Amino acid sequence: METPKKSDPRLLSLAVHEFRAPVSVVGGYLRMLQRDGDSPLSERHRKMVEEAEKSCARLVALIAELSDVSKLDAGLVTLDRQPLDAFALIAEVAEQVSEARDRDVRLEVRGQQDGAHMSGDAPRLRTAFGAILRAILRERAGPCTVVAERRVETRAGRTSAILVVAEDSSVQAAYDREPAPFDEERGGMGLALPLARRIIERHGGRCAPRTSHLTPRTSHV
Repeated sequence: METPKKSDPRLLSLAVHEFRAPVSVVGGYLRMLQRDGDSPLSERHRKMVEEAEKSCARLVALIAELSDVSKLDAGLVTLDRQPLDAFALIAEVAEQVSEARDRDVRLEVRGQQDGAHMSGDAPRLRTAFGAILRAILRERAGPCTVVAERRVETRAGRTSAILVVAEDSSVQAAYDREPAPFDEERGGMGLALPLARRIIERHGGRCAPRTSHLTPRTSHV
């Protein structure tokens, strides 16, 4: 299996530094225009500035994600290590995911409710699981049910917690499929998926493509 290449953290750190300054200046001037009481904007210009400010805020968020990727690759991020159950965490995250509901794409969480005991950084794992679930749901064009099935598997004396995410009729096929490198280069989600992969790998897990076959290592072996 080909291991995804890591970025050069020094290059990313430099890029973050160089991007932040001009984006901060642009954002500052846009806010000044919105608040200028001496020369109020017309309705047309106000809407244009608001859209520009939204895009600027998006750039700020992307720069923050780029910084997180750089820090994770450089080993500068210390993950919190608190006892948690990954299966319960996944159920919590799924309740908050609303992606593609307007297209009648439903998300159901099935399988074992607990049993994925581990020590980990719950907030970061919530973000990672949420990004992967949203990425899979947003690719569904029409009405369907996407299942997030939780399983515990023991092989060669090692116990793993597995999450398979696939359409209802394809769950077992996704489970049986040989894992391949995780596809994190989907558009429209910024760097959420590269971050998700890094966070899961830092917890001893791995990701497979599209079905999000996640195997964070459990604490019981």
